[in-house]
Amino acid sequence: FVSLLRSEISDQSGLFEKITSKLPALADYLEQANIKIQPANFVFLCFVCFLFGNLLCVLSPAPILLAPIIGFILTGLPVSWLAIKRKKRLDQFGNQLPSALELLSRSLRAGHSLNAGFGLIASETEDPLAREFGRAFEEQNFGIPLDEAIENMARRVPNMDLRFFATAVILQRQTGGDLAEILDKISGLIRERLQILGQIQALTGEGRMSGAVLLALP
Repeated sequence: FVSLLRSEISDQSGLFEKITSKLPALADYLEQANIKIQPANFVFLCFVCFLFGNLLCVLSPAPILLAPIIGFILTGLPVSWLAIKRKKRLDQFGNQLPSALELLSRSLRAGHSLNAGFGLIASETEDPLAREFGRAFEEQNFGIPLDEAIENMARRVPNMDLRFFATAVILQRQTGGDLAEILDKISGLIRERLQILGQIQALTGEGRMSGAVLLALP
């Protein structure tokens, strides 16, 4: 029924495709969250949640004036789900990156090429890092230059540490230098930053929990 309703609405007005064209970042967000939904379908899902919230208000004893408010609250459910999935996947990528850079450094010291190191990361690590490095590895196999493949990966994954890695690799290829040593230093800096971030989270946990309780009391 939902699919039929969506096709009828889309055929008549093309509303969801027009809305999607105004939100070019939505496709990137869905890809970063690894959610296999077309942007137009996600917009339609939000629209269905809004209608369902209004319907609940109409069928319940609640004042009819609350209908749009409840509709917007339910519309926020898929948006919140997308944001949580995206943040979780990006955090997982960031936590995996230091080990991947160390693996790449050892691969270079063993005499392998940078391209072969990308393939090694894709085969030896887990998603999401394995998927992104595997995609860059496949792009190089299809003839895309290494610099461009790395830049594409840095654009797909908004991670500052990955951007540092991409910049370091591109500069090293232009000016020369020991890339393995550079990767070791970047990996060490990332590990130190993650350790400090974990300490901050532990030290501020009680305060954040108290703030959440105080906000929930009203």
